[in-house]
Amino acid sequence: MAEPARQTFSFDAYLELEEVSPVKHEFLAGEVWAMAGGTPDHAAISVNVSTLLSISLRGRPCRVYSSDLRIRVLATGLATYPDVTVVCGKPDFDGADRKQQTVTNPRVIVEVLSPSTVNYDRGEKLTHYQQIPSLQEIVLVASDEQRVDVWQRADEGWTLSSVTTGSVRMISIEVEVPLAEVYRNPFDGVA
Repeated sequence: MAEPARQTFSFDAYLELEEVSPVKHEFLAGEVWAMAGGTPDHAAISVNVSTLLSISLRGRPCRVYSSDLRIRVLATGLATYPDVTVVCGKPDFDGADRKQQTVTNPRVIVEVLSPSTVNYDRGEKLTHYQQIPSLQEIVLVASDEQRVDVWQRADEGWTLSSVTTGSVRMISIEVEVPLAEVYRNPFDGVA
């Protein structure tokens, strides 16, 4: 049996699709795929992190964005929607996006991990994110256990620290958030 033909998209065609689609998609090398929905715990943890960062950064030149903000890794072409994004200073918009809705200069990206995406988020997607010159921290928040992995850019590359108690420190934005607050009000007993 022959394999069905795959449609490839230009970045412009992808942007047009995103304007009319009720579902968000990722884009890479002409391929487009729908992003998975999240569980109630995933959604609650995302809101907790977003709220904690917004309060901590109030009055400072950094802005916290929800998963509605599309970012693009110019070095690899990946376009995606992180769960939480922090941009400090003026957003740099992708020159290929005429409507200026795609940002290329995040300082911090937070992904809340789902069982269906954990391998991708900790593997290929992490590698893409590490190619963003402005990015200083990638925060991976487990949704099935109380654990946060923080990847921080260092002179020699990226370093990893895992937090299972205490607080999560994001050095580049001078923010520390208590792990208990990240996992406040879980639905399925994560905390």
